[in-house]
Amino acid sequence: MSRRTLLLTTAALLAVTLTGCADGTTPSQTAAQGSGSGTGRHASDTPEQTLHLAEQLLTKECMEKRGYKYWVEERPAPDGPSLFPYVVDDPAWAARHGYGNDIYRAQQREALRDPNQRYFRSMPADRAPELVSALNGPRPEGLSVRLPNGIQVTHSDQGCVAEAERALYKDLPAWFRATRVATSLAGMRAGMVVADKRYLAALKPWARCMKAKGYTYPSPAEARAAATRPDKEWPHAEEVRLASAEAACAGSASSPSSGPGSGSDTLSAVVKSLDAEYRAELRRRHPGPTADLDRLKREALPRARTIVARGD
Repeated sequence: MSRRTLLLTTAALLAVTLTGCADGTTPSQTAAQGSGSGTGRHASDTPEQTLHLAEQLLTKECMEKRGYKYWVEERPAPDGPSLFPYVVDDPAWAARHGYGNDIYRAQQREALRDPNQRYFRSMPADRAPELVSALNGPRPEGLSVRLPNGIQVTHSDQGCVAEAERALYKDLPAWFRATRVATSLAGMRAGMVVADKRYLAALKPWARCMKAKGYTYPSPAEARAAATRPDKEWPHAEEVRLASAEAACAGSASSPSSGPGSGSDTLSAVVKSLDAEYRAELRRRHPGPTADLDRLKREALPRARTIVARGD
């Protein structure tokens, strides 16, 4: 993807994986992943959806005041890695989607039709930087945080993205700090889970189960990597067979003594337990940003509902 395309954001999708870019931009702010078809006047089923839609409507309003067009973006549908960060353990989902390559390809096709991306590509070369500046601010300055992993990320406190977040969450620096730290902690948590000796122990019976089904991958990560290589697309049926084997083995007890239906030492159960354990530990170690994120969302929700009810 070109630098020019990367600079076009679809604004305010913050609950995604941090890329580690110098300006702290997230993938949702660098690629059009939503449908781009909404006017903002549709129902919001969850608080997260309501907050997202309110941010989008505020961004749209801001961009139009500055003389630009902007289309409200839907929240991207969850994909395989976000639903199953450690192991695919839902047989029904695996039977339908495999590892989610079909979802990824659908998102890529949708991105080509995205009106925000098409609008950006239609801009004269001398106006494109002005559009980027209107959306993201002129420079990645004004907001800064050092993450628990030591990476310093910055972002502009100007532009329509910042203006929308300031209007919704009020304390923009606190929002920037809380969202970036929370995303960083999610990555740290995943690393802690897969390094835990209990996870490594649970991998062994999973790998034996997979071998009995004809697969020699030592971990779910390696199975997923094989099936999702960008340079070698697997047939969907083959992908589904592998993912279905992974899901079946994720729910298989690690020892005969576990008994039918115990499930307590399956790989699926182990990763869920470890994920919850390390989530709580990281919240204890970093109470400020995690508490701020909960508070800012809670306080913003009534404002978001008003904005969504008003529409665009």
